[in-house]
Amino acid sequence: MVSRTYTVAFEGIDARMVEVQCAVTPGLPSFSIVGLADKAVSEARDRVRSALTSLSIAMPSKRITVNLSPADMPKEGSHFDLPIALSLLAALDILPNDEVQRTVSLGELSLDGSLVPVIGTLPAALAAAEENCTLLCPEACGAEAAWVDATEVLGAPSLHACIQHFTGQSPISAARPGEVAPKPLAKCLRDVKGQERAKRALEIAAAGRHHLLLVGTPGSGKSMLAARLPGILPPLMPEEALETSMIHSLSGLLDEGGISRDRPFRTPHHTASMAAIVGGGRGAKPGEISLAHNGVLFMDEFPEYPRAVLETLRQPIETGDVVVARANAHVKYPCKFMLIAAANPCRCGYMTDPGRACPRAPSCGDDYMGRISGPLMDRFDLRIDVPPVAFTDLDLPASGDTSEEISQRVTAARDIQTARFRDHPEIRVNADMEGELLKGFATPDQEGADLLTRAAEHFRLSARSYHRILRVARTVADLAGSERVLANHVAEAVSYRVAA
Repeated sequence: MVSRTYTVAFEGIDARMVEVQCAVTPGLPSFSIVGLADKAVSEARDRVRSALTSLSIAMPSKRITVNLSPADMPKEGSHFDLPIALSLLAALDILPNDEVQRTVSLGELSLDGSLVPVIGTLPAALAAAEENCTLLCPEACGAEAAWVDATEVLGAPSLHACIQHFTGQSPISAARPGEVAPKPLAKCLRDVKGQERAKRALEIAAAGRHHLLLVGTPGSGKSMLAARLPGILPPLMPEEALETSMIHSLSGLLDEGGISRDRPFRTPHHTASMAAIVGGGRGAKPGEISLAHNGVLFMDEFPEYPRAVLETLRQPIETGDVVVARANAHVKYPCKFMLIAAANPCRCGYMTDPGRACPRAPSCGDDYMGRISGPLMDRFDLRIDVPPVAFTDLDLPASGDTSEEISQRVTAARDIQTARFRDHPEIRVNADMEGELLKGFATPDQEGADLLTRAAEHFRLSARSYHRILRVARTVADLAGSERVLANHVAEAVSYRVAA
């Protein structure tokens, strides 16, 4: 008899169903696992054997064959331990095969039979819900998987508890969703002295998810401004929280099953590799651009990143997803993020500071900023010069609106966009508009159209730049509560486009 149970294999954020078959047949004693299994999966036989021995279950002196179907799909990870053990126990008539067959399970076994937490239980729960199956996972992962309320999730502390559950001795109660992670205390934009134009650019970027480049001398407040951006962003919508949490689940970043409604804010160092930023490595894991999905990717010292890393950002910025292609993996991750980049105007940083002249200007700035290619620079919707603040101004009283007041305006603008795109679920913010949507919602009035035409001719704007100005102008109009895009909205959008 061949026993069957189910688990999942991960391809990006998608969980593919895998049928775990086990046959115990006469022959020389052996335990083999077939089906394109990697080293971690192949080592499951030793962990399963030890776990069964700890429960006083003797391995039969027969040939044990476990097949992971489909056999041509790569299987990676230690989460195959539990389904292999359940399939073997069903083949030995210790567990009822029909009950095991209606279960999707995943979990790593320790040598004493306890279950160790694994990554990816949230997308696994979604896959189990699609198949109308129960999900069985380690107890520590139950709170995470239980956020998918479309299927029953059982969190087991050990293999012994699983046996008691399937034999009816001690049923496992359904897991409950973890707590929503508390929102950290946000830094207030009012702490930043001066820089009112940069604060306004941050507000526009947050309202429409536009990409922003900050250029200024060292110590002018670029990083300080970016660090306060999370305080003005609206919370994640339920569908956005689920998308983001699935990526973080695959990366093991969810804290004890808790799901956060705060938007991600990722800050990679400029020495990060291409695999770290875009994704890849062993198993083609998601990179920083995917971990920042529905949130912010802040790249400080932007020109210092390797040229190849910067150029790989061009396609994900346009499409909102990235395909990581490797010899043994070809996976797709979503990456709709807001790019906030900060840069000095030149290598020494003081080319634009009138009090400290750069000795190599202007060639120093041209060489340094030239590390950012024209096509990549063209993808920034907003470009802001951040001038230095005099130390005498640091004692002045705080000015401008607080982060809470700005956040209310940003949330109101996002609500307008949600209502505008309610019939287009793939579009959530103005930055995603294109084609007929851009023409229908972002076309300015006649005065605004004439102004944009003159700006396009004078500054020789590309078609991409033209459309990005329209998107920014639409966001400026939303912040003002205007149904039409007016000339003053277009003028403000153009001023940010040609500022740097």
